[in-house]
Amino acid sequence: MCGRYSITTAPEALRRLFEYANLPNLEPRWNVAPTQPAPVVRQTGAGRELSLLRWGLIPAWAKDASIGARCINARADTVDAKPAFREAFRARRCLIPADGFFEWRAESHAKQPYRIVVNGGEPFAFAGLWERWQRAGETIESFAIVTTEANDALQALHHRMPVILAPEDHARWLGGSPAEAKALLRPLPSHMVTFYAVDPFVNNARNEGPRCAAPASAPPAPAQAQLL
Repeated sequence: MCGRYSITTAPEALRRLFEYANLPNLEPRWNVAPTQPAPVVRQTGAGRELSLLRWGLIPAWAKDASIGARCINARADTVDAKPAFREAFRARRCLIPADGFFEWRAESHAKQPYRIVVNGGEPFAFAGLWERWQRAGETIESFAIVTTEANDALQALHHRMPVILAPEDHARWLGGSPAEAKALLRPLPSHMVTFYAVDPFVNNARNEGPRCAAPASAPPAPAQAQLL
């Protein structure tokens, strides 16, 4: 699954990778958590755009927005059939920029957090879905991350992992047919990912800053400001 991730890459580098037209002033995010706003890349009639959406997809038919907290991930095997995600999979796919994500493993009676990176720390895209929910004058745009079976390297941490798209597959995910998109929902090869234990500071979803990605064996960094 995917319950936390980071996106700290400079905006100019993200723009080159994802080829969107606008250039918003993005602050680095070291500990993105569900229900928080985060950047996604969508296809529009004028080209790709980067927008801030809330993590946790709220289906258009939902009576209230609370369902979003339970829809942060969409399983690849049922994404085209499950009512919460099937319409978004058909017509509203997106790229979710990231440069690392976190997983926890029980060790010595405590849960140890690990950070997973791709190609040594390069930015990448999760396969995502987005939706627009409207009720009583309120509009919320939200997203979910598609997950699949973990590759051999990550099985040691969890049995599932987010779908990570190769750059050459970005256009097909955004604009291809549902069948073409479904074919992309596979684990990233094991040789492309590495992981390392990080400071338990990341355990608190309110915590931000580089300490969230600091190796567990490194000396503690100064406490970072917390999100309110």
